[in-house]
Amino acid sequence: MTDTIIALSSGALPSGIAIVRASGAASGALAERFCGALPAPRTAALRVFRDDEALEIDRGYVLWLPGPASFTGEDCVEFHLHGSRAVVDRVLDLATEMPGVRLAEAGEFARRAFSNGKLDLVEAEALGDLISAETEAQRRFAVELAGGAQSSLYEDWRARLLHARSMIEAEIDFSDEDDVPGSVSDRVWADMRTMSDALSRHMDGERRGRIMRSGLQVAIVGAPNAGKSTLLNAMAGSDRAIVSPEPGTTRDVVEARLDLGGHLVVLADTAGLRDEAGTVEGEGIRRAIQRAAEADLVLHVSETGLFETLQLPDGPAVWTVRTKVDLTVEGARPVQAADYALSAVTGEGLGALVAALTDFARDGAGGSDLAPGRARHMQHLAACKTHLIDSLSEQMPLELRAEHLRLAGEQLGRITGRIDVEDMLGTIFSQFCIGK
Repeated sequence: MTDTIIALSSGALPSGIAIVRASGAASGALAERFCGALPAPRTAALRVFRDDEALEIDRGYVLWLPGPASFTGEDCVEFHLHGSRAVVDRVLDLATEMPGVRLAEAGEFARRAFSNGKLDLVEAEALGDLISAETEAQRRFAVELAGGAQSSLYEDWRARLLHARSMIEAEIDFSDEDDVPGSVSDRVWADMRTMSDALSRHMDGERRGRIMRSGLQVAIVGAPNAGKSTLLNAMAGSDRAIVSPEPGTTRDVVEARLDLGGHLVVLADTAGLRDEAGTVEGEGIRRAIQRAAEADLVLHVSETGLFETLQLPDGPAVWTVRTKVDLTVEGARPVQAADYALSAVTGEGLGALVAALTDFARDGAGGSDLAPGRARHMQHLAACKTHLIDSLSEQMPLELRAEHLRLAGEQLGRITGRIDVEDMLGTIFSQFCIGK
């Protein structure tokens, strides 16, 4: 028998309202224990909540959601209470005294919804992204995925692979039958080539999907005392990084998360780049170079207009930024030597850099096509594409080509959770908050 789970599903206490949710066979009994008779399904009813001695705990609303028409597919009940720690603790303590009722684990409500066919893995992951969304772009992306658009695309491709495989196997098994024409292969492989092209275009959107979900990654690099930390603080509007004239002050990566035009931009202040560095500072420099190599954009900062040579792999764009234009710096070059010139102290030129970053983030997340949302998706899409390409090899026996079609479809099924994903469920749902 499956336990009934219960948890606080609203925000941190204290709060104006607290929502305690339960899911499982004992949900109705829980409501009756606290409030008496069950209200009409899916109708909020004002009730007095009482303990076993008929003493009042609180007054609030009860919402009875019998399965399968509920989020989890099981009988569910919600208690809308005042957001007092004492009230919520009392309700949870009394509820878990009932046989078969226990506190929910992180993500357990969503996992039950998945197990009961209420949503697939892509939709479940998108719900988690929606809860943690910080910007409008992240919200829109999560809503699109949670609505099933991405899942529908993958299931459509999987259905085409299944059809292609069945046609090829029919040709193998019944090649001497008149109702299985030998030309079926031509139509099947033409469709698979079309699908391979569509899969490639979809995978090309990985960067856009990553930027929408995790934000545009921007690394600020340069020599010590070039104004990197001051620039980050000015753009963040707070003292996120320590500023000091002493070289080597920043030894680890310091982040600031900005909402620019509805898009998340993650700024990373890094250790100053120089040759004369000790062990600890040297590790900071190594991390700075690594962060720059992994970024979508590098802001190469200099107070003089002389920029060091950065040994970075192909990929991140690099903008040169001349700082401290309000000061006369010995050895400084003309302002035109840099892409952007500014003073983080006076604000001169800062608006132009922020506007350019906003446009860059918008362009990076632009486009109307669906994009892969996670590294897990890309892993399975890449494996699917490999098998699909192998299946198109005309030098391979039809039996093996059909097997590659099966394996390609299996990889798509792993994305949505239709096939053999038990080993990854714990990892996925443990990232949810308790009560979801």
